[in-house]
Amino acid sequence: MAPRYGGLVTDSLIVSVPTEQLRDDVRAHLDPALDVEVVLWVDGEPPRERIDVVVPPYMKQGAMLRAVAGVSPQLVQAQSIGYDGVADVLPGGLVYANASSVHETATAELTLGLMLAAQRDMHVFLRRQFAGEWTKHWTPGLADRRVLLLGYGGVAKAIAQRLVGFEVDVVPVASRARDEDGVHVHGIDELPELLTTADIVVNVLPGGDTTHHLIDDAALSALPDGALVVNVGRGPTFDTDAVVDHVQRGRIRFAADVFDPEPLPADHPLWSLDDVIITPHVGGMSDAMRPRIAKLVASQAERIAGGEDPINVVIRG
Repeated sequence: MAPRYGGLVTDSLIVSVPTEQLRDDVRAHLDPALDVEVVLWVDGEPPRERIDVVVPPYMKQGAMLRAVAGVSPQLVQAQSIGYDGVADVLPGGLVYANASSVHETATAELTLGLMLAAQRDMHVFLRRQFAGEWTKHWTPGLADRRVLLLGYGGVAKAIAQRLVGFEVDVVPVASRARDEDGVHVHGIDELPELLTTADIVVNVLPGGDTTHHLIDDAALSALPDGALVVNVGRGPTFDTDAVVDHVQRGRIRFAADVFDPEPLPADHPLWSLDDVIITPHVGGMSDAMRPRIAKLVASQAERIAGGEDPINVVIRG
């Protein structure tokens, strides 16, 4: 069996992926001089007794995470960035990497789309288009707005970079205050005061106990009337009942890609509220994902084949 990093590999490396397309794409990116075999493992019994790198299905990895112990992988390589809850099901002793570098651009694009659509009432004009109505009205717009950015990881930084050209005031907030690359990042303890001056709040925080219902009735009450709240982080960061209440009263507007519960039930009140824009957790689902995840998986396999540590490790057994 290949060594767990720290030395050259003398036998073949086996990588499993959940789709034929990803298998073909990874093969195309691999160094042909390396002895790396890419096999298909969608579900059920593994195709080999030993698999060195396991890539679970995108956004449906739970069953495979429970099954990987039997093939003794050196690395479990996810296709998503978030990993809350993974440690609860991943067998002990295994190494797990997320897909940083794969989804940041696509998620930032969607976030800007949600913000622009809400600030320029594109959802309202679209309904009028379907009704054949030529009716104009003024909209809040994005320029000169104060955007409170909750989180300052890869996705949040990609959003901030894309906001530069829109002439907004971006205020990043993270778990602790710091100065990073010339940007002052506020601590989460400052959030109650910061909310009072925000025109737009964008949540990109990870899930977990520390962020559960961080945005509750009190937080929403601190916002100015008419503020826009955007969620592309995790659904449970928001108290959904509080969001519904504030939108119904015309206090805030809401645009989101993630929800609690998820999928959003067909009879949920958010579907029918005028000042809500909903996308069904598609932040990373653009054509940019396919080549990026293939390059990442191939790179991880090549690193391990050469005795190097993999990148993006977020759980180390």
